[in-house]
Amino acid sequence: MSSQQVHVRAEGTGATEVEFAVSGMTCGSCAARVEKALSRHEGVERAGVNFATERATVVFDPDQVGVEDLVAAVGRIGYGLAPTESGDEAESIDAEVALQAMWLRRVLVAWPLGLAVLVLSLLFMHAPWARWSAFALAVPVQFWAGWPFLHTAAIRARARQANMDTLIAIGTLAAFTFSAYQVVLGPSHSDHYFDTSALIIAFLLLGRYFESRAKGRASSAIRTLLELGAKEARLIVDGEERMVPVERVRVGDVLRVRPGEKIPVDAEVIDGRSAVDESMLTGESVPVDKVPGDKVAGATVNAQGALTLRATAVGSDTALAQIVRLIEEAQGTKAPVQRLADRISSIFVPVVLVLAAATFVGWWVLAGDAGDGIVAAVAVLIIACPCALGLATPTAIMVGTGRGAAMGVLIKGGEVLERSKKVDTVVFDKTGTLTRGQMALTDVVVADGEDEEVVLARAGAVEAASEHPVGRAVVTGARDRLGPLPDATAFESVAGHGVRAGVDDTVVHVGRRKLMAETGLLGCTALDEQAERLEGEGKTAIFAGWDGRVRGVLAVADTLKDDAPAAVAELRSMGIEVVMITGDNARTAASIAAQVGIERVLAEVLPADKVDEVRRLQAEGRVVAMVGDGINDAPALVQADLGIAIGTGTDVAIESSDITLLSGDLHGVATAIRLSRRTFRTILQNLGWAFGYNLAALPLAVSGALNPIIAGAAMAFSSVSVVSNSLRLYRFRRA
Repeated sequence: MSSQQVHVRAEGTGATEVEFAVSGMTCGSCAARVEKALSRHEGVERAGVNFATERATVVFDPDQVGVEDLVAAVGRIGYGLAPTESGDEAESIDAEVALQAMWLRRVLVAWPLGLAVLVLSLLFMHAPWARWSAFALAVPVQFWAGWPFLHTAAIRARARQANMDTLIAIGTLAAFTFSAYQVVLGPSHSDHYFDTSALIIAFLLLGRYFESRAKGRASSAIRTLLELGAKEARLIVDGEERMVPVERVRVGDVLRVRPGEKIPVDAEVIDGRSAVDESMLTGESVPVDKVPGDKVAGATVNAQGALTLRATAVGSDTALAQIVRLIEEAQGTKAPVQRLADRISSIFVPVVLVLAAATFVGWWVLAGDAGDGIVAAVAVLIIACPCALGLATPTAIMVGTGRGAAMGVLIKGGEVLERSKKVDTVVFDKTGTLTRGQMALTDVVVADGEDEEVVLARAGAVEAASEHPVGRAVVTGARDRLGPLPDATAFESVAGHGVRAGVDDTVVHVGRRKLMAETGLLGCTALDEQAERLEGEGKTAIFAGWDGRVRGVLAVADTLKDDAPAAVAELRSMGIEVVMITGDNARTAASIAAQVGIERVLAEVLPADKVDEVRRLQAEGRVVAMVGDGINDAPALVQADLGIAIGTGTDVAIESSDITLLSGDLHGVATAIRLSRRTFRTILQNLGWAFGYNLAALPLAVSGALNPIIAGAAMAFSSVSVVSNSLRLYRFRRA
C-alpha cells in the first residue's frame, strides 16, 4: 500500500466502511455475484456493488473480518478486489481508457481476419491452400482476439459458474477445434467452420467495446460534477487577499468573491450585495439576490457585486459534494438488470455439456462406434453454439441505437431498453426542458395617457448597462420592437431592488415595487392589478417610472417551448401520466403546467428533494422516466427507472441519463420510449428464436441425424434470421 490513505470511514459502533475497486466484471450479473460473495461473509453487515463505477462499498466488523479476507473471498469467485485510495481518480480514468483501447484493438484485428475467413470458406472451402489459410487466419482471432472470453470462461469454470462468456468459449472452441481436426487430419473434401467461430468473436468484441465506452460515460458524470467547483479561493488574512487552493479553505475562513467568479465553498454573506447565478444547482434561470446573512453554495457564480463570505461547509460537506453522493447512491441502489442470456445460460450450458458427453458415450457404448459418437457430440456443441444467441442482443441494440441516433435519440445499452418497456410515468423538469431556460420580454402595460413605446424605450435604455438576466431580457425585447435605444447616463444599480439612470434629461427608475416606493414614485391601482395578474401567470413584473409617477409595468418570463404541449399530449395518448417538477413557487408552476397540459405538478422542490419525489412516485408502484437538462436534475435522472436528458443541457445531465435527446425537441421523449420498447421486443424475439432453434435441433444432433455440416448451416441460418429481424428496426418511424 502506498502512503496514500485508503477510503475508510467509521459506520456506527464497531463497524467500518471501506470502498473497494472491483475488477473483472463484465455484466450486471457479475456485480450481483460479487455483492453476494461479500454479503455472505461473516462479519459483513452490508455490501453494495456499483457496476457502472466498478466500486464496492462494504460495512463490516473489523474484529470479525479483515480487508484481506474480503479480497480473498471475491478472488475465489474469479474477480479482483482492492481498497481504493484517495487521489487515485486519475488512475481510474487511465484504466477506463486502457480497457476501451484493449477492446478496440481486438475489434480491429478480429473483423478483417474474420471477414477474410468467411470469403475463403464460401468460395474456396475445399481448396487445400484456402483451408490452411483459413486455419492460419482463425488462430489469432480465436486465441488472441477472443482471449478475454476464453480466460473469463476458465475462471468461471474453476468457480463452477457459467455465463455468456462460457457459451462463447464453448461454441467457438467447438467449431474451431472440429475445423482444425478436419483440416489437419480429415479428408480433403471435408467442411470446416472457422468462419463461424471467427465472426462470433468479432461481433461480440464490438459489443464489449461499446459497453466499455458506455460505462466510461456513466462514471464520468461524477467527475464532471466535481470539476465544476472553483479551483482557488480568495482568502482574507489580516485584511489582505491571498489566492489559495480551495482544498486549504476551512470552516470559518473569510473569503472575498468578485463579480463573475465562482463561489469556492458553501458560505454565509457577511458583507456586500449581489445577485448569484444558482442555475447549476437549482436549474432556475433568474439569479438570486444575496445580502448579508444569506447562504450561498459552492460552485455557483457571483453575477454582480463583490461579496465577503464566511465559509460554512467545505470538502465533502458542500452542496455540490452532496449532489455527487446522491448520484453515487442512486446508481448503487438501482438493482442490476441481468442479461437474459446469462440467466438462461446458467442452466443451458451445463445441460449442453452433459448432453454432448452423453451423446458421445451413448454412441460409443450402444452403437460401438466412437467415431460417429465424436461427430454427433460435435454436432450437439455446434448446434448449441451461441452464434445466434451472441448476435441476438448486440445486433438489435446496434440497429436500434443506430436508428435512434439518426433520429437524434441516443440510447445507452440493453439495460435501458429493458427498463423503458415498463415506463408509465414521465416527470419533466420545467426550466430548460419544458421552457427555453432564458428570460424574454412578454408584456408591456402602461398607465392611462402614457406612450407604450416611450416607456419601453426608457426602461430598455436604463437596463442596457445592467448584467441582470431580467434587465437583459428587457433590453433585448425593447431593441427587437423599437430598434436603437436612447443613451443613458449616470447608471446606478440598487442591489436587490432595481436600477436607475438618466434618459432624455430625466431620472428613470426601473425595478421592484419597493424601489418605486423608496424613491417616492406614485403608482396606480390599475398597474398594481396588472402586475398581480402577470405574476399570477408565472411572470416576473418590474415597474418603470420617472417624474414622481410609475408609468408602466413590464413582464419577463421563461417562455414555454413551442413543441411542449404537443409532446405532452403525445405521451398522454400512449397512456403515460405526465408530471412536472420545478423549484418555482406553486403559482408560477401551476401557470406553466396549465399551458402545457399537465395536471400533476410538484412545485418548490429543492435539488435533493427531486430525488425524493422520484422515489415517492416509485413507491406508489410507478415506473418513472425523468426528463431534465440541468445539473440539479442529474441525481433524479439516475434514480429514475429511465433517465432522459435534453442534449442542449449540461454535460453532467447527459452523462447521468439513460437516453439523451441530441436536440431540445420534446417529441423525442415519446420517440425514445417507443423506440426502446420496439428494440427490446426485437431482442426478446431474437433470443426466443436463438434458443428455440437450438432446442428444436438438439434432438436431431443427438440422434446423429444432424451432422456438423448441416448443424453449421442451420446455425448460420439462425444467425441470418436474427440479424434480419434486427434490421427491421431501420423501418421505425416517428408517430
